[in-house]
Amino acid sequence: MLKNYHFTVAERFMQYAQIDTESNHASTSFPSTEKQKDLAKLLVSELQQMGITDAKMDEFGYVYATIPSNTTKQVPVICYCAHIDTSSDCSGTNVKPILHKGYNGNPIVLPDDPSQILTIEQYPYLKEHIGNDIITASGTTLLGADDKAGVAIIMEFAQYIMQHPEEKHGTIKLLFTPDEEVGRGTEHVNLAYLGAQYGYTLDGGEAGHLEVETFSADAATITIYGVSAHPGYAKNKLVNALKIAGELLSILPKAEWSPETTEKKQGYVHPVRMDGVAEKATIDFIIRDFETANLAKYEDRLKHFAETVVGCHAGASFEMEVKQQYRNMYEVLQHHPKVVEYAEEAYQRTGLVVRKEPIRGGTDGSRLSFMGLPCPNLFTGMQAIHSKKEWVGVKDLQLGVEMLVHLCKIWEEKTLN
Repeated sequence: MLKNYHFTVAERFMQYAQIDTESNHASTSFPSTEKQKDLAKLLVSELQQMGITDAKMDEFGYVYATIPSNTTKQVPVICYCAHIDTSSDCSGTNVKPILHKGYNGNPIVLPDDPSQILTIEQYPYLKEHIGNDIITASGTTLLGADDKAGVAIIMEFAQYIMQHPEEKHGTIKLLFTPDEEVGRGTEHVNLAYLGAQYGYTLDGGEAGHLEVETFSADAATITIYGVSAHPGYAKNKLVNALKIAGELLSILPKAEWSPETTEKKQGYVHPVRMDGVAEKATIDFIIRDFETANLAKYEDRLKHFAETVVGCHAGASFEMEVKQQYRNMYEVLQHHPKVVEYAEEAYQRTGLVVRKEPIRGGTDGSRLSFMGLPCPNLFTGMQAIHSKKEWVGVKDLQLGVEMLVHLCKIWEEKTLN
């Protein structure tokens, strides 16, 4: 651990966790919820108190800040990034973080809902934290470690670096983004203003995990058009779009091609939302695979299913719209090996065994990589994310801070000029 440094990252995280920053898929504004700016404003204030004078929040809720270089070397500008919003899959309102000191390995019953119990059998990574402190919510909400653990690690790192000028580093940029959980985290980011050459998101799980591969992702919307008629006089007239939508969902493969039946590098097509009336119904799908070329194959197959079902109903029709969401970051990172190599060395200096794991999902780093900022994903310790059983180990938060200190020093050391 860092010498002669008193960590406050756990307290910092618990403070951030209590601020409701849940984002909203249905919103058309940006950020999707104004309350995300409550945390953004706090971060700006804390950064300025550290002496980071240019810290600011822009109109969209992004937080930008610069830690100036303290070396004569021309070190590449590195950005550390985390997202401030939490998922709407589980309530983020009135989060009550609980610090469990000296975890003893026994089941943890969350007090506000005793049916929510954490066990080693369900979460084997808890074994790594026996004897150490862990943080949970109280049982009725998520915790928000995704990604306030990343936010807290970066903020603690910034405080450490500002207090320890003897640690040599190049220019460091900090970026906190809204709306990552609704897939819009980089929609209005100003990379020209940020001015970084390489980046790292802190949005990963177990200590030691280093993520350089993500899914490639598209979204598809199928709109089914039926024929409306008064239900009292509908015989041989009504064509119910909702029933057709139900038929389409019912013929999707049940033993493969879905999140509940796939793992590792297997892709899927997943219906996430349905809405409509008898005359018109829409189904939203997310489409995922590690091989970008497979997305088009999945989309053709999905369209074939729709054609088959809709074709059985005279008078019905459909449209299918596909939108690109993000692409596998490895397609970019393989051309910038040092950004990954330096992260591996930072893990090793922190005493961690590096484990490269593909993400069955995406991060802001996926989009940032394709926007010109090569950006692998680093660990934070977050576990059981998007659920009432979400938890994070204090040891992992502290290791994350130490790892970032090593990482910025490695970039300075390996710059020769």
